[in-house]
Amino acid sequence: MYTGTLSFDLLLGDVRSLKQKRSVVRPLVAELQRKYAVSAAEVGEQDLHRRAVIGVALVSGDAGHLSDVLDRCERLVAARPEVELLSVRRRLHGDDD
Repeated sequence: MYTGTLSFDLLLGDVRSLKQKRSVVRPLVAELQRKYAVSAAEVGEQDLHRRAVIGVALVSGDAGHLSDVLDRCERLVAARPEVELLSVRRRLHGDDD
């Protein structure tokens, strides 16, 4: 069994309130969950309206599949024009860890 996580540090575009922030973050989280069957949530910077940290987690029996899905998630977030991807932190764990 393999587990993988991604942590996206995002700078949001023209957002002036927490309500506007939710209107950007929630659809992004929902799309990650729907398209790739991963667990995703806003996990940090909840009190700042122009910053967000989104966490993604996945469990798989195949390390190749795990890496492929995490790569796709990263490309999806990076391609969104309303957010600027500042950094990505990736962690992979196998049975040996």
